[in-house]
Amino acid sequence: MSPDAASPQLAILQFLTSLQSPARILVAISGGSDSTGLLLLLDEAVKTAPHLKISLCAATVDHALRAGSADEAREVAALCASLGIPHIIMIWQGDKPKTGIMAAAREARYGLLAAAAESFEANLIVTGHTFDDQRETLQMRGMRTEQISTGIADAVLFNRRFWILRPLLFSSRADIRAFLKERGVPWIDDPSNEDVTYERVRTRRKLSADAGAERNIRAAWEARLALSARGADWLDCHFTLHGGLLGQVMPDGLRQDRAVLDYVLARLAAVFGGQPFAPGRAHMEHILAFATGSEPGRMTVGRVVFDLRRDGLYLARESRGILPLVLQPGEAGVWDGRFYARNASAASIEIQAPGDLGEQDTSRSIESITAQKRGGWIPVTSLGSSPRTGMRGRMHHLPKGAWKRAIASAPALSAESAPLSEEFARMVALTPYFAPFDRFLTRFDFIFANRLSAVFATAPYARLPLRSIDGKTI
Repeated sequence: MSPDAASPQLAILQFLTSLQSPARILVAISGGSDSTGLLLLLDEAVKTAPHLKISLCAATVDHALRAGSADEAREVAALCASLGIPHIIMIWQGDKPKTGIMAAAREARYGLLAAAAESFEANLIVTGHTFDDQRETLQMRGMRTEQISTGIADAVLFNRRFWILRPLLFSSRADIRAFLKERGVPWIDDPSNEDVTYERVRTRRKLSADAGAERNIRAAWEARLALSARGADWLDCHFTLHGGLLGQVMPDGLRQDRAVLDYVLARLAAVFGGQPFAPGRAHMEHILAFATGSEPGRMTVGRVVFDLRRDGLYLARESRGILPLVLQPGEAGVWDGRFYARNASAASIEIQAPGDLGEQDTSRSIESITAQKRGGWIPVTSLGSSPRTGMRGRMHHLPKGAWKRAIASAPALSAESAPLSEEFARMVALTPYFAPFDRFLTRFDFIFANRLSAVFATAPYARLPLRSIDGKTI
């Protein structure tokens, strides 16, 4: 779609009428032209349509990476005050990493925006991403892979809690700046936008000389949504989870459409490996060739052991490289990219893998390692405890090596090197964590991720706060 296809005013009107109401929107505003335009466009539209029952609040994240950022944040605060829009400045505190600063800043920014939304009791967050940003992203990703990219998503769920929506994603920066000039409203030019040490700046300059580089991004979105739905159906028909630790793909599942198999195995690999991203194209080609082959065997990719047998393909986290996590009373964290834990006890606890257990200990700890119960998890409490016969009875049919491997990567709790009692362990909330989805989940993967939550007996993801998308009721 051409960037001229959606004027900023029309895009905002369509966005507001698509929202479930009443709604309170947190606008992420840096002071640049895109986010300033977004704020003013929303403000005008909301004030002329009170029947929509929509209110605004705003937040500025000061990354504290350069001189003058604090002054710029105060300028934004003054603009919001003049419009009668509640505003807060969130500062990225602490030491900054020496490498990967852009990725770290993005993580910090969305975390701070979510905190601001929480304090304002907002329902959703909006950002000022434009079609120019989309083209740059597509260009950068196109240089890394031949696959068609979905680019920047128009809706992303952050931390399972807040949807981040981008209503200007098909509007051009030039049109937004023209709108601001008509209103006599200035904006702040971030000097980092001219720093060619950043890939996006170099890409932007290249695109400025190649204005015809456009893609039908909506077609790619529709294809991705369809693939997510087919992947969800595949889970229902061809995938079984054993004890929350061992995945099994039935033989028929390995004979399904290759595009679907590619999609699901890539995301299952990330989930079982505790990785935020699916394996790269070369690794996926290797996995697919192995999984659809006729020879039983094992291979390890992305921290996951793929074990191909006559009764299907088994997936489990490899037992190497699993680092412990220490949680003080009241603290929460993610262990190994696979489990979210919150310590509600009065003691410091450590979560680690039990490692290679002896044959007797493996058999005796099947039930106490981890059991799904009403969406919660009971972790290892005592490796020497007697198992309840239910779990052992359900697992006796599994390949001994595959199940032992899964057990060796389970979460085990201890305090001062001593196993916790079962009563004490119940004070530690432990739930599955999906590394590729639970921090940032695009709406394109929502159907699949939600079905995966059901498979793991964990809570569903928050639904989109929309009544319609592109005029279609959802």
